[in-house]
Amino acid sequence: MTEMHFATVWEQISDQQPDAPAVICGDTVRSWQEYENRAARVAGYLDQQGLKPDSKVGIYLHNCNEYLETQFGVMKMRGVAINVNYRYQEEELLYLLDNADCEALVYQACYADRVESIHHKLPNIKCFIRVDDGTGGAIESDVEYEDLVASTDPMPRIERSEEDIYMLYTGGTTGMPKGVMYAQGQSSTGMTMGWAILGGLDEPPATPEAIATACAALTASGSQLISLAACPLMHGTGMWIGSMIPHMMGGAVVTISELGLDPARIWQEVKRNQVSFLVIVGDAFARPLLSELDKARAEGSPHDISSVLAMMSSGVMWSEETKRGLLDHHEMMLIDAMGSTEGSMGTSVATREDISQTAKFEMGEDVKVFNENDEEVKPGSGEMGMIGTAGNVPLGYFKDPVKSAATFRKIDGVQYSFPGDYATVDTDGSIILLGRGSKCINTAGEKVFPEEVEEAIKRSEAIRDCLVVGLPDDKFGQRVVAVASFVEGMEVDEATLVEDTRKHLSGFKLPRKVFFVPQVHRLPNGKADYTWAEETAVELSA
Repeated sequence: MTEMHFATVWEQISDQQPDAPAVICGDTVRSWQEYENRAARVAGYLDQQGLKPDSKVGIYLHNCNEYLETQFGVMKMRGVAINVNYRYQEEELLYLLDNADCEALVYQACYADRVESIHHKLPNIKCFIRVDDGTGGAIESDVEYEDLVASTDPMPRIERSEEDIYMLYTGGTTGMPKGVMYAQGQSSTGMTMGWAILGGLDEPPATPEAIATACAALTASGSQLISLAACPLMHGTGMWIGSMIPHMMGGAVVTISELGLDPARIWQEVKRNQVSFLVIVGDAFARPLLSELDKARAEGSPHDISSVLAMMSSGVMWSEETKRGLLDHHEMMLIDAMGSTEGSMGTSVATREDISQTAKFEMGEDVKVFNENDEEVKPGSGEMGMIGTAGNVPLGYFKDPVKSAATFRKIDGVQYSFPGDYATVDTDGSIILLGRGSKCINTAGEKVFPEEVEEAIKRSEAIRDCLVVGLPDDKFGQRVVAVASFVEGMEVDEATLVEDTRKHLSGFKLPRKVFFVPQVHRLPNGKADYTWAEETAVELSA
Protein backbone atom coordinates (compact mmCIF):
# COMPACT_ATOMS: atom_id res chain seq x y z
CA MET A 1 0.00 0.00 0.00
CA THR A 2 1.27 3.47 -0.86
CA GLU A 3 2.04 5.66 2.14
CA MET A 4 -0.38 8.35 3.33
CA HIS A 5 1.59 11.53 2.71
CA PHE A 6 0.41 14.85 1.27
CA ALA A 7 2.90 14.73 -1.60
CA THR A 8 2.03 11.15 -2.50
CA VAL A 9 -1.72 11.81 -2.44
CA TRP A 10 -1.39 14.92 -4.59
CA GLU A 11 0.81 13.08 -7.10
CA GLN A 12 -1.89 10.43 -7.44
CA ILE A 13 -4.56 13.10 -7.91
CA SER A 14 -2.49 14.83 -10.61
CA ASP A 15 -2.33 11.50 -12.49
CA GLN A 16 -6.08 10.93 -12.23
CA GLN A 17 -7.25 14.43 -13.21
CA PRO A 18 -4.31 16.12 -14.97
CA ASP A 19 -6.32 18.80 -16.74
CA ALA A 20 -8.47 19.93 -13.82
CA PRO A 21 -7.48 23.25 -12.22
CA ALA A 22 -5.41 22.99 -9.03
CA VAL A 23 -4.26 26.52 -8.15
CA ILE A 24 -5.62 29.87 -9.31
CA CYS A 25 -4.29 33.36 -8.60
CA GLY A 26 -5.51 36.29 -10.66
CA ASP A 27 -5.38 35.33 -14.32
CA THR A 28 -2.98 32.42 -13.74
CA VAL A 29 -4.59 28.98 -13.62
CA ARG A 30 -2.41 25.90 -13.16
CA SER A 31 -3.79 22.45 -13.85
CA TRP A 32 -3.09 19.56 -11.51
CA GLN A 33 -0.52 18.26 -14.01
CA GLU A 34 1.24 21.66 -14.14
CA TYR A 35 1.01 22.00 -10.37
CA GLU A 36 2.70 18.65 -9.80
CA ASN A 37 5.35 19.30 -12.45
CA ARG A 38 6.33 22.72 -11.10
CA ALA A 39 6.46 21.36 -7.55
CA ALA A 40 8.74 18.55 -8.78
CA ARG A 41 11.12 21.14 -10.25
CA VAL A 42 11.21 23.00 -6.92
CA ALA A 43 12.01 19.67 -5.25
CA GLY A 44 14.73 19.00 -7.82
CA TYR A 45 16.38 22.35 -7.19
CA LEU A 46 16.35 21.92 -3.40
CA ASP A 47 17.83 18.46 -3.82
CA GLN A 48 20.61 19.90 -6.01
CA GLN A 49 21.40 22.44 -3.28
CA GLY A 50 22.07 19.63 -0.83
CA LEU A 51 18.82 19.63 1.14
CA LYS A 52 17.83 16.24 2.52
CA PRO A 53 14.76 14.64 4.11
CA ASP A 54 13.76 16.71 7.17
CA SER A 55 15.50 19.83 5.84
CA LYS A 56 13.50 22.95 6.64
CA VAL A 57 12.47 25.48 3.96
CA GLY A 58 11.01 28.86 4.92
CA ILE A 59 8.11 30.18 2.81
CA TYR A 60 8.01 33.95 3.19
CA LEU A 61 5.27 34.77 0.68
CA HIS A 62 1.89 36.39 0.29
CA ASN A 63 -0.98 34.19 -0.88
CA CYS A 64 -0.12 32.98 -4.37
CA ASN A 65 0.25 29.88 -6.53
CA GLU A 66 3.99 29.80 -5.79
CA TYR A 67 3.29 29.39 -2.07
CA LEU A 68 1.39 26.16 -2.65
CA GLU A 69 3.81 24.92 -5.34
CA THR A 70 6.75 25.46 -3.00
CA GLN A 71 5.09 23.63 -0.11
CA PHE A 72 4.22 20.72 -2.41
CA GLY A 73 7.80 20.64 -3.72
CA VAL A 74 9.29 20.63 -0.23
CA MET A 75 7.02 17.74 0.75
CA LYS A 76 8.00 15.86 -2.41
CA MET A 77 11.64 15.72 -1.34
CA ARG A 78 10.55 14.86 2.24
CA GLY A 79 11.52 18.27 3.59
CA VAL A 80 9.56 20.40 6.03
CA ALA A 81 7.93 23.62 4.84
CA ILE A 82 8.05 26.45 7.40
CA ASN A 83 5.35 29.12 7.27
CA VAL A 84 6.83 32.60 7.76
CA ASN A 85 4.63 35.50 8.83
CA TYR A 86 5.13 38.24 6.22
CA ARG A 87 4.45 40.87 8.90
CA TYR A 88 7.63 39.95 10.76
CA GLN A 89 10.37 42.54 11.06
CA GLU A 90 14.08 41.69 11.02
CA GLU A 91 14.46 40.38 14.58
CA GLU A 92 11.30 38.28 14.44
CA LEU A 93 12.26 36.91 11.03
CA LEU A 94 15.75 36.04 12.21
CA TYR A 95 14.39 34.29 15.31
CA LEU A 96 11.98 32.14 13.32
CA LEU A 97 14.41 31.10 10.57
CA ASP A 98 17.07 30.27 13.14
CA ASN A 99 14.69 28.46 15.48
CA ALA A 100 13.36 26.37 12.60
CA ASP A 101 16.86 25.43 11.34
CA CYS A 102 15.94 26.63 7.86
CA GLU A 103 18.30 25.63 5.04
CA ALA A 104 16.47 27.51 2.26
CA LEU A 105 14.18 30.52 2.03
CA VAL A 106 11.62 31.30 -0.66
CA TYR A 107 10.78 34.97 -0.29
CA GLN A 108 8.58 37.68 -1.80
CA ALA A 109 10.68 40.20 -3.73
CA CYS A 110 9.14 43.16 -1.88
CA TYR A 111 10.84 41.90 1.31
CA ALA A 112 14.31 41.75 -0.25
CA ASP A 113 15.67 44.58 1.92
CA ARG A 114 14.49 42.82 5.07
CA VAL A 115 16.06 39.55 3.98
CA GLU A 116 19.25 41.34 2.90
CA SER A 117 19.62 42.87 6.38
CA ILE A 118 19.76 39.47 8.11
CA HIS A 119 21.00 36.96 5.54
CA HIS A 120 24.60 37.17 6.80
CA LYS A 121 23.32 35.98 10.20
CA LEU A 122 21.83 32.83 8.65
CA PRO A 123 24.87 30.75 7.64
CA ASN A 124 22.83 27.52 7.45
CA ILE A 125 20.66 28.77 4.59
CA LYS A 126 22.04 27.27 1.39
CA CYS A 127 19.85 29.12 -1.09
CA PHE A 128 17.52 32.09 -1.36
CA ILE A 129 14.72 31.84 -3.94
CA ARG A 130 12.94 35.04 -4.97
CA VAL A 131 9.35 35.24 -6.21
CA ASP A 132 9.13 38.29 -8.47
CA ASP A 133 6.21 40.59 -7.65
CA GLY A 134 7.09 43.58 -9.82
CA THR A 135 8.81 45.53 -7.05
CA GLY A 136 12.32 44.86 -8.34
CA GLY A 137 13.61 43.64 -5.00
CA ALA A 138 16.46 41.12 -4.96
CA ILE A 139 19.43 40.03 -2.91
CA GLU A 140 22.84 38.97 -4.13
CA SER A 141 23.20 35.35 -5.24
CA ASP A 142 19.50 34.51 -5.04
CA VAL A 143 17.67 32.67 -7.82
CA GLU A 144 14.42 33.86 -9.38
CA TYR A 145 11.59 31.36 -8.95
CA GLU A 146 10.51 31.17 -12.59
CA ASP A 147 14.12 30.79 -13.73
CA LEU A 148 14.46 27.89 -11.30
CA VAL A 149 11.33 26.22 -12.67
CA ALA A 150 12.45 26.71 -16.26
CA SER A 151 16.00 25.43 -15.76
CA THR A 152 15.56 22.52 -13.33
CA ASP A 153 14.49 19.00 -14.22
CA PRO A 154 11.62 17.56 -12.19
CA MET A 155 12.77 15.44 -9.29
CA PRO A 156 11.73 11.79 -9.83
CA ARG A 157 9.05 10.53 -7.51
CA ILE A 158 10.29 8.72 -4.42
CA GLU A 159 8.95 6.59 -1.60
CA ARG A 160 8.24 8.55 1.56
CA SER A 161 7.50 7.79 5.18
CA GLU A 162 4.28 8.42 7.06
CA GLU A 163 6.56 9.52 9.90
CA ASP A 164 7.88 12.47 7.88
CA ILE A 165 7.21 15.72 9.72
CA TYR A 166 4.66 18.33 8.75
CA MET A 167 5.01 21.51 10.79
CA LEU A 168 3.12 24.75 11.24
CA TYR A 169 4.55 27.61 13.27
CA THR A 170 2.13 29.33 15.63
CA GLY A 171 2.40 32.19 18.08
CA GLY A 172 -1.22 32.17 19.18
CA THR A 173 -0.91 30.23 22.44
CA THR A 174 2.77 29.80 23.01
CA GLY A 175 4.43 33.22 23.35
CA MET A 176 7.36 33.17 20.94
CA PRO A 177 6.49 31.31 17.72
CA LYS A 178 6.88 27.55 17.98
CA GLY A 179 6.57 24.84 15.37
CA VAL A 180 3.74 22.40 16.01
CA MET A 181 4.84 19.04 14.61
CA TYR A 182 2.61 16.39 13.05
CA ALA A 183 3.36 13.07 11.39
CA GLN A 184 2.56 13.27 7.66
CA GLY A 185 0.52 10.07 7.75
CA GLN A 186 -1.65 11.20 10.63
CA SER A 187 -2.01 14.76 9.37
CA SER A 188 -2.88 13.87 5.77
CA THR A 189 -5.43 11.34 6.99
CA GLY A 190 -6.97 14.01 9.21
CA MET A 191 -7.27 16.38 6.26
CA THR A 192 -9.61 13.95 4.48
CA MET A 193 -12.36 15.25 6.80
CA GLY A 194 -13.62 17.37 3.92
CA TRP A 195 -15.19 14.29 2.35
CA ALA A 196 -17.56 13.96 5.31
CA ILE A 197 -18.33 17.68 5.56
CA LEU A 198 -18.46 18.64 1.87
CA GLY A 199 -18.22 15.45 -0.16
CA GLY A 200 -21.20 13.52 1.12
CA LEU A 201 -19.22 10.44 2.21
CA ASP A 202 -19.72 8.92 5.66
CA GLU A 203 -16.24 7.42 5.53
CA PRO A 204 -13.47 9.29 3.68
CA PRO A 205 -11.19 7.34 1.32
CA ALA A 206 -8.31 5.81 3.26
CA THR A 207 -5.45 5.43 0.75
CA PRO A 208 -3.85 7.75 -1.83
CA GLU A 209 -5.19 5.57 -4.63
CA ALA A 210 -8.73 5.61 -3.23
CA ILE A 211 -8.59 9.35 -2.61
CA ALA A 212 -7.42 10.03 -6.19
CA THR A 213 -10.17 7.82 -7.63
CA ALA A 214 -12.83 9.59 -5.57
CA CYS A 215 -11.43 13.00 -6.57
CA ALA A 216 -11.52 12.12 -10.27
CA ALA A 217 -15.13 10.95 -9.97
CA LEU A 218 -16.15 14.14 -8.15
CA THR A 219 -14.43 16.32 -10.74
CA ALA A 220 -15.85 14.34 -13.67
CA SER A 221 -19.35 14.85 -12.26
CA GLY A 222 -18.89 18.61 -12.52
CA SER A 223 -18.68 19.03 -8.73
CA GLN A 224 -14.99 19.82 -8.26
CA LEU A 225 -14.58 21.86 -5.11
CA ILE A 226 -13.34 25.39 -5.80
CA SER A 227 -11.99 26.94 -2.60
CA LEU A 228 -11.13 30.57 -2.00
CA ALA A 229 -8.78 31.06 0.94
CA ALA A 230 -9.62 34.65 1.87
CA CYS A 231 -7.25 34.53 4.86
CA PRO A 232 -3.45 34.13 4.76
CA LEU A 233 -1.95 30.76 3.81
CA MET A 234 0.75 31.46 6.40
CA HIS A 235 -1.80 30.61 9.11
CA GLY A 236 -3.59 27.37 9.86
CA THR A 237 -7.09 28.41 8.80
CA GLY A 238 -5.99 29.51 5.34
CA MET A 239 -3.58 26.63 4.79
CA TRP A 240 -5.48 23.73 6.34
CA ILE A 241 -9.11 24.61 5.66
CA GLY A 242 -8.62 26.81 2.62
CA SER A 243 -5.99 24.71 0.87
CA MET A 244 -5.11 21.26 2.21
CA ILE A 245 -8.62 19.98 2.85
CA PRO A 246 -9.81 21.10 -0.64
CA HIS A 247 -6.68 19.59 -2.24
CA MET A 248 -7.39 16.27 -0.49
CA MET A 249 -10.70 16.35 -2.39
CA GLY A 250 -9.02 17.15 -5.72
CA GLY A 251 -10.22 20.72 -5.47
CA ALA A 252 -8.75 23.94 -6.83
CA VAL A 253 -7.47 26.66 -4.50
CA VAL A 254 -8.07 30.31 -5.40
CA THR A 255 -5.88 32.96 -3.75
CA ILE A 256 -5.65 36.75 -3.84
CA SER A 257 -2.07 38.02 -3.65
CA GLU A 258 -2.82 41.64 -2.69
CA LEU A 259 -2.69 42.32 1.03
CA GLY A 260 -5.65 43.63 3.00
CA LEU A 261 -9.27 42.58 3.14
CA ASP A 262 -11.15 43.75 0.04
CA PRO A 263 -14.71 42.41 0.33
CA ALA A 264 -15.75 43.53 -3.16
CA ARG A 265 -12.70 41.80 -4.67
CA ILE A 266 -13.47 38.59 -2.79
CA TRP A 267 -17.03 38.47 -4.09
CA GLN A 268 -15.77 39.27 -7.60
CA GLU A 269 -13.34 36.33 -7.41
CA VAL A 270 -16.18 34.13 -6.16
CA LYS A 271 -18.17 34.89 -9.28
CA ARG A 272 -15.22 34.75 -11.70
CA ASN A 273 -14.03 31.34 -10.49
CA GLN A 274 -17.42 29.93 -9.46
CA VAL A 275 -16.11 29.41 -5.93
CA SER A 276 -18.07 26.81 -3.99
CA PHE A 277 -16.17 27.00 -0.68
CA LEU A 278 -15.14 30.29 0.95
CA VAL A 279 -12.79 30.25 3.96
CA ILE A 280 -12.71 33.18 6.39
CA VAL A 281 -11.81 34.02 9.99
CA GLY A 282 -14.90 34.92 12.01
CA ASP A 283 -16.66 38.27 12.12
CA ALA A 284 -13.46 40.14 11.25
CA PHE A 285 -14.01 38.84 7.71
CA ALA A 286 -17.71 38.01 7.75
CA ARG A 287 -19.00 41.43 8.78
CA PRO A 288 -17.20 43.37 6.01
CA LEU A 289 -18.28 40.70 3.50
CA LEU A 290 -21.88 41.05 4.67
CA SER A 291 -21.69 44.85 4.52
CA GLU A 292 -20.49 44.63 0.92
CA LEU A 293 -23.39 42.32 0.03
CA ASP A 294 -25.86 44.71 1.69
CA LYS A 295 -24.34 47.72 -0.06
CA ALA A 296 -24.33 46.10 -3.50
CA ARG A 297 -27.94 44.96 -3.11
CA ALA A 298 -29.04 48.43 -1.96
CA GLU A 299 -27.35 49.95 -5.03
CA GLY A 300 -29.25 47.57 -7.33
CA SER A 301 -26.22 45.55 -8.45
CA PRO A 302 -26.05 42.57 -6.07
CA HIS A 303 -23.06 40.24 -6.16
CA ASP A 304 -23.65 36.84 -7.73
CA ILE A 305 -22.68 34.36 -4.99
CA SER A 306 -24.92 31.55 -6.22
CA SER A 307 -21.95 29.17 -6.64
CA VAL A 308 -21.15 29.17 -2.91
CA LEU A 309 -22.17 25.95 -1.20
CA ALA A 310 -20.43 26.64 2.09
CA MET A 311 -18.48 29.23 4.04
CA MET A 312 -16.18 28.04 6.82
CA SER A 313 -14.50 29.93 9.62
CA SER A 314 -12.01 28.93 12.29
CA GLY A 315 -9.98 30.62 14.97
CA VAL A 316 -12.38 33.25 16.34
CA MET A 317 -16.07 33.52 17.11
CA TRP A 318 -18.56 34.00 14.29
CA SER A 319 -21.69 35.70 15.59
CA GLU A 320 -25.22 34.46 15.12
CA GLU A 321 -26.33 37.88 13.86
CA THR A 322 -23.74 37.94 11.07
CA LYS A 323 -24.64 34.42 10.02
CA ARG A 324 -28.29 35.43 9.73
CA GLY A 325 -27.33 38.36 7.53
CA LEU A 326 -25.28 36.19 5.18
CA LEU A 327 -28.00 33.57 4.91
CA ASP A 328 -30.49 36.31 4.03
CA HIS A 329 -28.48 36.79 0.82
CA HIS A 330 -27.97 33.14 -0.11
CA GLU A 331 -28.84 29.64 1.09
CA MET A 332 -25.61 27.86 2.01
CA MET A 333 -23.90 26.05 4.88
CA LEU A 334 -22.02 28.21 7.37
CA ILE A 335 -19.48 26.00 9.14
CA ASP A 336 -17.90 27.35 12.31
CA ALA A 337 -14.89 25.26 13.35
CA MET A 338 -13.54 25.55 16.86
CA GLY A 339 -9.86 24.75 17.05
CA SER A 340 -6.27 25.86 16.96
CA THR A 341 -2.97 24.73 15.49
CA GLU A 342 -2.76 22.27 18.38
CA GLY A 343 -6.07 20.53 17.70
CA SER A 344 -9.65 20.57 16.39
CA MET A 345 -12.41 20.66 19.02
CA GLY A 346 -15.80 20.83 17.35
CA THR A 347 -17.99 22.39 14.69
CA SER A 348 -21.20 24.33 14.40
CA VAL A 349 -23.22 24.32 11.17
CA ALA A 350 -25.80 26.99 10.40
CA THR A 351 -28.40 27.02 7.61
CA ARG A 352 -31.52 29.08 7.03
CA GLU A 353 -33.52 26.41 8.86
CA ASP A 354 -31.13 26.13 11.80
CA ILE A 355 -29.08 29.12 12.99
CA SER A 356 -26.48 28.03 15.52
CA GLN A 357 -25.94 29.96 18.74
CA THR A 358 -22.71 31.96 18.95
CA ALA A 359 -19.91 29.96 20.62
CA LYS A 360 -21.98 26.73 20.84
CA PHE A 361 -20.32 23.77 19.10
CA GLU A 362 -21.04 20.09 18.61
CA MET A 363 -18.23 18.29 20.41
CA GLY A 364 -15.91 16.30 18.18
CA GLU A 365 -15.78 12.55 18.59
CA ASP A 366 -12.34 12.70 20.24
CA VAL A 367 -12.99 15.82 22.34
CA LYS A 368 -13.60 16.03 26.08
CA VAL A 369 -13.72 18.78 28.69
CA PHE A 370 -11.71 18.15 31.86
CA ASN A 371 -11.69 19.98 35.18
CA GLU A 372 -8.49 20.79 37.08
CA ASN A 373 -8.46 17.24 38.53
CA ASP A 374 -8.47 15.69 35.02
CA GLU A 375 -12.07 14.55 35.55
CA GLU A 376 -14.60 14.89 32.74
CA VAL A 377 -17.01 17.80 33.16
CA LYS A 378 -20.59 16.52 33.49
CA PRO A 379 -23.05 17.88 30.89
CA GLY A 380 -25.36 20.50 32.36
CA SER A 381 -23.30 20.90 35.53
CA GLY A 382 -22.17 24.42 34.68
CA GLU A 383 -18.65 23.46 35.68
CA MET A 384 -15.88 25.06 33.68
CA GLY A 385 -13.12 22.90 32.27
CA MET A 386 -10.31 22.82 29.74
CA ILE A 387 -10.90 21.31 26.32
CA GLY A 388 -8.77 18.29 25.42
CA THR A 389 -8.62 16.77 21.94
CA ALA A 390 -7.50 13.27 21.08
CA GLY A 391 -7.14 11.72 17.61
CA ASN A 392 -4.92 13.83 15.35
CA VAL A 393 -2.73 15.05 18.23
CA PRO A 394 0.53 16.81 17.34
CA LEU A 395 3.83 15.11 18.13
CA GLY A 396 4.86 18.20 20.10
CA TYR A 397 6.48 21.60 19.76
CA PHE A 398 9.75 21.73 17.84
CA LYS A 399 12.68 22.21 20.24
CA ASP A 400 10.44 22.67 23.28
CA PRO A 401 9.98 19.47 25.29
CA VAL A 402 8.77 21.36 28.40
CA LYS A 403 5.92 23.12 26.59
CA SER A 404 5.17 19.92 24.69
CA ALA A 405 4.77 17.94 27.92
CA ALA A 406 2.40 20.58 29.33
CA THR A 407 0.23 20.83 26.23
CA PHE A 408 0.19 17.23 24.98
CA ARG A 409 -0.38 14.72 27.79
CA LYS A 410 -2.17 11.49 28.62
CA ILE A 411 -5.30 10.97 30.71
CA ASP A 412 -6.36 7.38 31.35
CA GLY A 413 -3.87 6.21 28.74
CA VAL A 414 -5.21 8.49 25.97
CA GLN A 415 -3.04 11.26 24.51
CA TYR A 416 -4.78 14.67 24.48
CA SER A 417 -3.88 18.14 23.28
CA PHE A 418 -4.74 21.04 25.62
CA PRO A 419 -4.34 24.31 23.67
CA GLY A 420 -5.71 26.32 26.61
CA ASP A 421 -9.40 26.80 25.71
CA TYR A 422 -12.02 26.71 28.46
CA ALA A 423 -15.64 25.65 28.08
CA THR A 424 -18.73 24.33 29.80
CA VAL A 425 -20.76 21.38 28.54
CA ASP A 426 -24.48 21.83 27.87
CA THR A 427 -27.08 19.21 28.79
CA ASP A 428 -27.15 18.03 25.15
CA GLY A 429 -23.39 17.42 25.20
CA SER A 430 -22.46 20.46 23.11
CA ILE A 431 -19.61 22.79 24.07
CA ILE A 432 -20.16 26.39 25.18
CA LEU A 433 -16.80 28.01 24.44
CA LEU A 434 -15.68 30.55 27.04
CA GLY A 435 -12.28 31.54 25.74
CA ARG A 436 -8.57 31.04 26.14
CA GLY A 437 -7.22 30.81 29.64
CA SER A 438 -4.16 32.95 28.90
CA LYS A 439 -6.46 35.94 28.20
CA CYS A 440 -8.80 35.33 31.15
CA ILE A 441 -9.48 38.43 33.29
CA ASN A 442 -9.56 37.95 37.07
CA THR A 443 -11.75 40.66 38.60
CA ALA A 444 -12.61 40.46 42.29
CA GLY A 445 -11.91 36.73 42.19
CA GLU A 446 -14.27 36.10 39.26
CA LYS A 447 -13.03 34.81 35.91
CA VAL A 448 -14.10 36.73 32.83
CA PHE A 449 -13.25 35.53 29.32
CA PRO A 450 -12.81 38.40 26.84
CA GLU A 451 -14.47 36.53 23.94
CA GLU A 452 -17.75 36.15 25.85
CA VAL A 453 -17.90 39.88 26.64
CA GLU A 454 -16.92 40.85 23.09
CA GLU A 455 -19.72 38.83 21.55
CA ALA A 456 -22.26 40.33 23.95
CA ILE A 457 -21.13 43.87 23.12
CA LYS A 458 -21.24 43.13 19.39
CA ARG A 459 -24.92 42.25 19.68
CA SER A 460 -25.49 46.00 19.48
CA GLU A 461 -26.28 46.90 15.87
CA ALA A 462 -24.11 50.01 16.24
CA ILE A 463 -20.91 48.09 17.07
CA ARG A 464 -18.76 46.81 14.23
CA ASP A 465 -15.97 45.24 16.26
CA CYS A 466 -14.76 44.99 19.83
CA LEU A 467 -11.88 43.65 21.93
CA VAL A 468 -11.91 43.27 25.71
CA VAL A 469 -8.91 43.32 28.06
CA GLY A 470 -8.22 43.50 31.76
CA LEU A 471 -6.42 46.53 33.21
CA PRO A 472 -4.84 46.68 36.69
CA ASP A 473 -7.23 47.78 39.43
CA ASP A 474 -6.32 48.50 43.07
CA LYS A 475 -9.67 47.23 44.38
CA PHE A 476 -10.55 44.33 42.07
CA GLY A 477 -7.13 43.21 40.83
CA GLN A 478 -8.26 43.75 37.24
CA ARG A 479 -11.15 45.63 35.70
CA VAL A 480 -12.89 44.75 32.45
CA VAL A 481 -12.33 47.32 29.68
CA ALA A 482 -13.56 47.29 26.08
CA VAL A 483 -12.20 48.94 22.94
CA ALA A 484 -14.92 49.17 20.27
CA SER A 485 -15.62 50.67 16.85
CA PHE A 486 -18.89 51.76 15.30
CA VAL A 487 -20.71 50.63 12.20
CA GLU A 488 -20.40 53.43 9.66
CA GLY A 489 -23.14 56.00 10.20
CA MET A 490 -24.19 54.64 13.59
CA GLU A 491 -23.29 55.41 17.20
CA VAL A 492 -24.32 54.43 20.71
CA ASP A 493 -23.31 56.07 23.98
CA GLU A 494 -21.32 54.13 26.56
CA ALA A 495 -24.07 53.93 29.19
CA THR A 496 -26.65 52.61 26.73
CA LEU A 497 -24.21 50.04 25.35
CA VAL A 498 -23.34 48.73 28.80
CA GLU A 499 -27.02 48.48 29.79
CA ASP A 500 -27.83 46.63 26.56
CA THR A 501 -24.94 44.25 27.25
CA ARG A 502 -26.31 43.63 30.77
CA LYS A 503 -29.17 41.70 29.13
CA HIS A 504 -26.67 39.01 28.09
CA LEU A 505 -24.05 38.97 30.87
CA SER A 506 -23.69 38.85 34.62
CA GLY A 507 -22.89 42.21 36.19
CA PHE A 508 -19.28 41.37 37.07
CA LYS A 509 -18.54 40.69 33.39
CA LEU A 510 -19.71 44.09 32.17
CA PRO A 511 -17.02 46.53 31.00
CA ARG A 512 -16.21 49.27 33.51
CA LYS A 513 -15.19 51.45 30.60
CA VAL A 514 -15.71 51.39 26.81
CA PHE A 515 -13.26 53.29 24.61
CA PHE A 516 -14.52 54.05 21.10
CA VAL A 517 -11.92 54.08 18.31
CA PRO A 518 -12.19 54.52 14.52
CA GLN A 519 -11.11 50.92 13.90
CA VAL A 520 -10.36 47.92 16.07
CA HIS A 521 -7.00 46.50 15.08
CA ARG A 522 -6.71 42.81 14.32
CA LEU A 523 -3.86 40.58 13.21
CA PRO A 524 -3.56 39.71 9.48
CA ASN A 525 -5.32 36.39 10.07
CA GLY A 526 -8.32 38.15 11.60
CA LYS A 527 -7.54 37.10 15.14
CA ALA A 528 -7.65 39.48 18.08
CA ASP A 529 -4.65 41.74 18.69
CA TYR A 530 -4.93 41.95 22.46
CA THR A 531 -1.54 43.63 22.78
CA TRP A 532 -2.82 46.56 20.69
CA ALA A 533 -6.12 46.60 22.61
CA GLU A 534 -4.38 46.74 25.99
CA GLU A 535 -1.94 49.44 24.88
CA THR A 536 -4.83 51.48 23.44
CA ALA A 537 -6.92 51.11 26.58
CA VAL A 538 -3.99 52.15 28.79
CA GLU A 539 -3.30 55.18 26.60
CA LEU A 540 -6.94 56.31 26.49
CA SER A 541 -7.46 55.80 30.21
CA ALA A 542 -4.43 57.90 31.16
